[in-house]
Amino acid sequence: MRLKGIIYFIVAICILLLIRVYFLSIKSNTYYEELAVQNYNKKIYTTAPRGSIIDRNGVYLAINKIGFAITLKPHMRKHKHIKDLKNSLKLIEQYFPMYTYEKLFKKYKKKDSVYQHKYIKVVDYIPYDDFFKYYSIFNSKENIEIQSAVKRFYPYKDVAAHILGYTGRVNAKDIKVDKNNKYYSIKGKSGLERYYNDKLKGTLGVKTVKVNAVYKVIEVLDETKPKSQDIHTTIDIRLQEYVHKIFDKKAGAVVVMDVNNGELLAASSFPEFDNNIFVSGISHKAWNKIITDFNHPFTNKLVNGKYPPGSVMKMGIAVSFLENKISPYFSVDCNASLIVGNRNFRCWKEKGHKRTGFVKAIRESCDDFFYKGSLKVGINNIANALDRFGIGHKTGVDQPNESVGINPNKQWKREKLKQPWYVGETIVSSIGQGFILVTPMQIARYTASLATNKLPRPHLLNDDSLIKNTDVNVSKRDLKIIRKGMYEVANKYRGTAVNYIKSKRKIIIAAKTGTAQVVGIPQEEKKRMKEHELKYFNRSHAWLTTYAPYKNPQYVVTVLVEHGGHGGSAAGAMVGKIYDKLYDLGYIKK
Repeated sequence: MRLKGIIYFIVAICILLLIRVYFLSIKSNTYYEELAVQNYNKKIYTTAPRGSIIDRNGVYLAINKIGFAITLKPHMRKHKHIKDLKNSLKLIEQYFPMYTYEKLFKKYKKKDSVYQHKYIKVVDYIPYDDFFKYYSIFNSKENIEIQSAVKRFYPYKDVAAHILGYTGRVNAKDIKVDKNNKYYSIKGKSGLERYYNDKLKGTLGVKTVKVNAVYKVIEVLDETKPKSQDIHTTIDIRLQEYVHKIFDKKAGAVVVMDVNNGELLAASSFPEFDNNIFVSGISHKAWNKIITDFNHPFTNKLVNGKYPPGSVMKMGIAVSFLENKISPYFSVDCNASLIVGNRNFRCWKEKGHKRTGFVKAIRESCDDFFYKGSLKVGINNIANALDRFGIGHKTGVDQPNESVGINPNKQWKREKLKQPWYVGETIVSSIGQGFILVTPMQIARYTASLATNKLPRPHLLNDDSLIKNTDVNVSKRDLKIIRKGMYEVANKYRGTAVNYIKSKRKIIIAAKTGTAQVVGIPQEEKKRMKEHELKYFNRSHAWLTTYAPYKNPQYVVTVLVEHGGHGGSAAGAMVGKIYDKLYDLGYIKK
């Protein structure tokens, strides 16, 4: 029995040994063979040049300038190669003095390691014409490798700066969001560059190669080429340049939009800045100049600037009156003052507007009419109407981080501020003041809906799939009243813009002015100060929103001039010129 047990034990040990030998020689072979192939075969990912941004007529707005990058052989900091490294860096400094030896060495040292087998890039970009005359000198050096390079360039500099956006270097955060970003050197940081970054960066190429022990390529096994992709926009750079010229160093925003499909022919936020300063990394001096400017040039005011709309909101509020059982023949006797409780709500016109109905209230922007109407319908009904016009909602425009604004009602205040709603807040809301905040893009869209009874989606990419119009469902009767009032603003005696909007091409324009206060007027102040008497940053924002031609609406032009005072005087001449330019460029057909 004992002998039998020993035999069984020996047999079992042999079987286990055979199993282990089988696993090591047969099964593990597949695993280690795959590892060997991975070490032997290497995937190299390549990127295409970033796509261009092009205007509606084929003019390039963002392109890549061709140049060269200088790379150096790795592991040259070792004692026996240090002289080669110094000579290479000194050569760069000799022909391109803007790159100092110390900075180049620091950059090389940061990237050099025992795991680094690729050549190390020490100069990212030198323009083609600057480098090509020295190409043969650098290319003849064993430790230097010259590579092609591109640099993002904006030919129109500060024109359309905010909507185009700019690019910057890919950082660790970008790679964390999308690991494929590690194959790219730049990424869109704002505007269209950011919104359509996935399109503009194109598709990755991949090349499978055989390499030897020192990672030298000995054979290409397979290759898929990278592909770039341009984007075509709705912008007409001729109009965009013209708007930039006539806005003339003011702060604010301009939107020019097709009322029927939402295409943006021009969209500007002012002040603008040259996007090219961001491409290679902005200096501290230039950055500080931008962020300390009280006119906030870095903010895209088209979609991120939130302002009280003032009187441009009165058409939407008039609709809320008409839809909540106020007769179209409703009128008030405006004596320039409405006392509610211990507050006096004044009309902008010192002596009042006398007997005023809907059309006159819009034409002459009578505050008292809207004060009294709002008390009949209440804030919730006003907010419901404005909601249909897109107030308090994103427009959907293809720009990053669009603001929502505020369309206040009782529930909003209770949830946001934990406070009840007061009657006085309804009164000030009725003239576009108080809590209500909008963006210029929202006002342009709202104005288009008054012209067509449809709310369009503004967009910059020239793509029919982005065309989306939502019915606003305002009755024909109510729209007729609103449109008549807007027509008279720009074309009838005492219209608030009649003396300011002038079209040399005789285009009939419908309009609404707005003067949005940025500081409150004390109750004890009996006589309102003139805008020009106030300090600049205490002056009201000036709005003028329009559509034309009146009988055949085709385009909206909305202008906001920060601290501009009266909308008509601040923007009227500008709006007339923009419509004339639209006519001259063949867009408007009377």
